Amino acid sequence: MPFDEFGGDGPGDGSGRRTARNVLGGALESCSFNPITGFFRNGCCDTSPQDIGSHTVCAVLTAGFLLFSRSRGNDLSTPRPEFGFPGLQPGDHWCLCAPRWQEALEAGHAPQVALRATHEGALRYCELKDLKAHAVDLN
Repeated sequence: MPFDEFGGDGPGDGSGRRTARNVLGGALESCSFNPITGFFRNGCCDTSPQDIGSHTVCAVLTAGFLLFSRSRGNDLSTPRPEFGFPGLQPGDHWCLCAPRWQEALEAGHAPQVALRATHEGALRYCELKDLKAHAVDLN
């Protein structure tokens, strides 16, 4: 189960850490295990003070976003076997840095978002209404 390293006043496991929450206020769900994602490479968009980039948005990648990201200096589509990175493809779920998702939104290239797997920390950079407008998991 994912935990929020920032601590806080929620239910937890008795360790002083609380269960990580998503942007909808529920328990954070997994984003992807294939490819394995997350700052901690645990399949979840967990975060901590060490996660300077805030890898908190669970995005469903598109070709347009991958090209946009490459144009900004972050090539996510090229495999890097020396780092155990398979390279990403359209349709893959990936924990994006929230500021990058916001930048892509402003440029018209924001990918869709799995809200239940997007950590509440993303709200420091992104508005919930924008994330909801790109949601794949709203009924």
